[in-house]
Amino acid sequence: MDNSFPLQNSSLVNILTLRYDPSLKPNLPRKTSNDFEINDNIPGTEFIEKTICENIEQNLEKFTGEKISIALSGGVDSTLALSLIRKVKPNIEIEAISIKFADSVDETTAASKIAHEFNANHSILYLENYLSELPKAISMIKLPFWDLHWYYVVKKAKTFSNILISGDGGDELFSGYTFRYEKFLSLTSENSTPLEKVKAYLECHERDRVSDQEYIFTKKSNFSWNSIYEILIPYFDNNLSRLDQVYLADYNGKLLYNFNPINSRIIDNFQMKLITPIINNKLIKLASHMPSQSKYDEINNIGKLPLRKILKKNGHDSLVNNKKLGFNVNTLNLWNSHGYNLCKDFLTDSRAVKDGWINDDWIHKHIDNMDLDVKYINKFFGLLAFEIWYRLFVTKEMNSDTKLD
Repeated sequence: MDNSFPLQNSSLVNILTLRYDPSLKPNLPRKTSNDFEINDNIPGTEFIEKTICENIEQNLEKFTGEKISIALSGGVDSTLALSLIRKVKPNIEIEAISIKFADSVDETTAASKIAHEFNANHSILYLENYLSELPKAISMIKLPFWDLHWYYVVKKAKTFSNILISGDGGDELFSGYTFRYEKFLSLTSENSTPLEKVKAYLECHERDRVSDQEYIFTKKSNFSWNSIYEILIPYFDNNLSRLDQVYLADYNGKLLYNFNPINSRIIDNFQMKLITPIINNKLIKLASHMPSQSKYDEINNIGKLPLRKILKKNGHDSLVNNKKLGFNVNTLNLWNSHGYNLCKDFLTDSRAVKDGWINDDWIHKHIDNMDLDVKYINKFFGLLAFEIWYRLFVTKEMNSDTKLD
């Protein structure tokens, strides 16, 4: 690592390729294939519900404030978290926070109904320009990530309470990435080699996969596909079923080395407490030993079956559908409204390019494409985040309070 470059070369490559950095020290335990050995005597949904409720009770036991906040997307995880908070704390005042992104699918209508069902106040945070406060968010996490809606949620929550609850972890523990499972099974067979499965797994990350990924970097960045494959091979070179291998890779991916550490850094910067009742020690240990069919309905392509069963048992299953929700911005529309001009401004005069980290030819080849594929748009947003990080922490010419409007 260059003393003037406060990031390992591998971290740069991994963040811009995998969207996570395995060199980070995780807050949660890593898992191996041994942790996914099937136990048919695993406790059922009653135990899962009890465990989540106990986690909420323990975390709120000494809480003396008047309000708590919850991030409410309208999906299974946040709906379940809200329902069980209300079950455990029937009288506590709850501020539910949802995000409405400009020119994106509006998930807040469903979220409003859910908030009303559980007698929670509902605040809808409208983001006309999702990238506006990216410098401030990056200054907090100290890493070049761009998909930082969590910054806006926490900033809003701070106005209500010092406690924020989220449904994080449901996808990784209880098989919520159904789009990935379906495609992975279609691309592989029981006879596929570990390397073939790794390549198929990467193909299933459709938002981030561009065909000329290796040309983004210069030799200085030391990119190689083999280094990427080496990270993932252990998850697919074992005796697990193909789906359990994907679950293992997902758990040891963005949950451990993106969502959890990044969300924690933002929470800490706002001096708040984050409660994630689904990601508790008992469920982390339990979920990986559950048979795949008890979490994921392969025929109907529906995941998180135990969490859905809890909602159904309590009469709340009609509040959610089978579509995955979770604060999703339409990046194509964001590109057209703000992203293109910002990327053009920052990347055609890039400090990271001048210092030899990013390939200028790749930027100029794609940036003015009038029909740019959304995968390339997402990649440009990643490069924008790196450039902003570079100006904050390397050249130190940028103020974190700068707005990208």
